[in-house]
Amino acid sequence: MTSAATTSQADPFVSFKAAQREGWSFFAPLELITTPAAAKLVRFSGVRAGEKALDVGCGTGVVAVTAARLGAQATGLDLTPALLEKARENAQVAGVSIEFIEGDAESLPFKDASFDVVLSQFGHMFAPRPAVVTAEMLRVLKPGGRIAFSTWPPEFYTGRMFALVARYLPPPPAGAAPPPQWGDPAIVRERLGEAVKDIAFDTELLETPGLSPEHLVRTFERTAGPLVKLTQMLKDDAARLSEFRAAFRDLIAMYWRDNLLHQQFLMTRALKR
Repeated sequence: MTSAATTSQADPFVSFKAAQREGWSFFAPLELITTPAAAKLVRFSGVRAGEKALDVGCGTGVVAVTAARLGAQATGLDLTPALLEKARENAQVAGVSIEFIEGDAESLPFKDASFDVVLSQFGHMFAPRPAVVTAEMLRVLKPGGRIAFSTWPPEFYTGRMFALVARYLPPPPAGAAPPPQWGDPAIVRERLGEAVKDIAFDTELLETPGLSPEHLVRTFERTAGPLVKLTQMLKDDAARLSEFRAAFRDLIAMYWRDNLLHQQFLMTRALKR
């Protein structure tokens, strides 16, 4: 019999995803910030009543609930049980019926061509292997169906934040790609390849309120997966933690105006051939 430890050693992505599951379990307080962006993605995707829609990396279900309130038959999938618990609560409060499933975006537990629309808001981009998650999302999408997702471009605040965090964290497993690459239209085109047609892009703005850049530094350290992980890792290294916080505060200040952090994001939509 193969032990869990042996499996983790044989497949470094097992422990990598376990750390992701744990880090993102604190995200729920940020759901209201991402709710307006969910409406923008659902509108951009063209979700219609009666369509079967899958929300990959659904988190607390803001996209799935938005689609379901338009009459779609929505399903949500996420790696983190704590977020799925909140998603079920959100669906109940909204008065919509949604199936939320714990699962891995790189191994979707659905049959081929199961959905009319496959969506992801800042979710699938954290799957470490782009080729694997792209193939899975397209596999479960019907021919002629729509894939649509929101991602963070590398050149704006959030992409730069991930690059900053990466300088302090241990390197990911070989073969893992940086999440902000999904915010580069040229890379997105390459990854989707000939499997799709009529690819379209749009750029939108997500605004995060706070009392100061320092306020948001502390807020993100308690809620955003990579920052939760980094803060825990540096808790016994006061000098390095202080160095990171100063750099992080300065980055936020560059995109700070009127008590808002201005975060640009990319939306992609395409039709499966």
